[in-house]
Amino acid sequence: MKISIAMAFNESTEPGFIKDAVQLAEAKGVHGIWVPEHVLLFPDYASTYPYSDSGRMPGDPEGLLDPFTALTFIAAHTQRVRLGTGICLVPQRQPVYTAKMVADVDYLSGGRVDFGVGIGWLKEEFQNLGMDFASRGARTEEYLLAMKALWSEGISEFKGQTLNLEPCHFNPKPVQRPHPPIIFGGESDAAMRRVARLGDGWYGYDLTPEDLGRRLNSLDAGLASTGRDRSQIQVIVGPNRHPVTEQTLYEYSAVGADQVVVPMFASNLAKLEQRLDALTALQPAA
Repeated sequence: MKISIAMAFNESTEPGFIKDAVQLAEAKGVHGIWVPEHVLLFPDYASTYPYSDSGRMPGDPEGLLDPFTALTFIAAHTQRVRLGTGICLVPQRQPVYTAKMVADVDYLSGGRVDFGVGIGWLKEEFQNLGMDFASRGARTEEYLLAMKALWSEGISEFKGQTLNLEPCHFNPKPVQRPHPPIIFGGESDAAMRRVARLGDGWYGYDLTPEDLGRRLNSLDAGLASTGRDRSQIQVIVGPNRHPVTEQTLYEYSAVGADQVVVPMFASNLAKLEQRLDALTALQPAA
C-alpha cells in the first residue's frame, strides 16, 4: 500500500521551507503530496465542517495557497512524487480554467497529477463567489464531462445544461492519457455514485478501517450498477483524526485501500524529518 502525505501551505509558510519540505518528503519515499483548497475562509460561518466534532475547521485557518499554484511550485522542485489536489472544489471554479490548470501542471510535471475533486461544504464560500450552492453536485458532474472533452485529442467542444463550448483549440493536453486520474472525495452514497459514473478513484476522509469497509460496500453497489468493479479504480483513505500505526495500516490495506494519505504538519525541517521517518518506517503487520 502506498503512503502519501497531505500538506497545507498558507501565508505563514516560507517558499524556501516549502521547497525543502517537499524535497525531503520525496527523498523519504512518500508516494504523493496532496494539498487542499479554499479560496475564501471566514471568521464566522454557519456551515458545518464535516470532519470535526465542533463543526469548524481545525485551527481556524485564515488562508491557503491555491492548490494548482502550490503543485506547480512543488513540481518544479521534485522529480517523482505524485501531485494531488485534495480536494479541488470543482463547482466553485470556471471549468475551462480548471481544466487548463490540471493539464498545464500535468504537462509541466511530466504526468504526475492526481485530480482530487469534490462538491464542497462551505456555503458561505459559494455565496461570496456568486456560485449556486444547491446545484453544486450536478454542476460538478457536468464540469468534469466538459473537462474530459477539453482533454481529448483534436478539436474540443461540449454542450450541456450550464456550459456550452464551441469547437476550440485547447492545448497542451495532459501527459497522462486519456487524462489525469479523477479522484472523488466525499463519503455519502451520492459521492459513491459519482465515483461509479465518472471516477478513476475515491478518496474517503476521516475514516477508520471499519468505516472504510462500510463505505466500500456502498461503492461496490454503485460500481455494479454501471458495469464496473473496484479493480478499475483507486481506493484512497485519509485517516485524519484516526491513528496511523502499523496495525491500522494493515487494516486499511486488508479492507481495500490502495493508498493512505496522512496529514503532515511541522514548523521546521528537523521535526518534519522526524515525523516522515516515523511514518515511512511503518509497514503493515504480517
